Amino acid sequence: MRIATRSILTASVVALAMLLSITTRPPVAYGQAAHIRWNLVHFTSFSPPIFEAGGFASAHADDNSTITLTGSGTFVAPAGGGGASGAVTGGGMWDAFDASGRSTGTGTYKVAGLVRWEEAPGSIPPGVTDLIDPAADAHSGLVFLRIEYSDGERGVLVVGCHLGVGAPSTVFEGITASKGFVDYWNRVAPVPNVDGNRTVFHTVR
Repeated sequence: MRIATRSILTASVVALAMLLSITTRPPVAYGQAAHIRWNLVHFTSFSPPIFEAGGFASAHADDNSTITLTGSGTFVAPAGGGGASGAVTGGGMWDAFDASGRSTGTGTYKVAGLVRWEEAPGSIPPGVTDLIDPAADAHSGLVFLRIEYSDGERGVLVVGCHLGVGAPSTVFEGITASKGFVDYWNRVAPVPNVDGNRTVFHTVR
């Protein structure tokens, strides 16, 4: 009986040690953290197409009131995709208008955190000049950023970039934003050969 008990205890200790070696093993990192730069872009020319930083984009709320933003910044998305992060920089200007076009506020905003980043297929079309970063580092995607407005309100800025080559039609170009309890959910789509409502993401090397 004593021998049997010792055998059982020995087997139990070995099993426990094996279990602990599995459960205490460091988590496996899938991929690397993504270092991304985002910009609302300004087209200096459409023939030939040339763009740089310093653009603007707009979105409408349910009553057709509007918010217009400028902006740029960077963020670091956790390895493996998804997940929030406080490794962010950037911000810009904001202007809000009611449905009649009357100004209801203006100021600055800053990015406070990353909610989620999703890279998408898509690249800059041939013949387009990118004055921000190498065109080879540009790609489509969708990012959700927590932002803080200069008037004390908070919200979420959503930046979508389609780019044009290889991007699914489900990827939108432009921005949506919330500010306090107002959701400017209806992005203003870019118009051919008209500046505004265009974005770009670049991998930061």
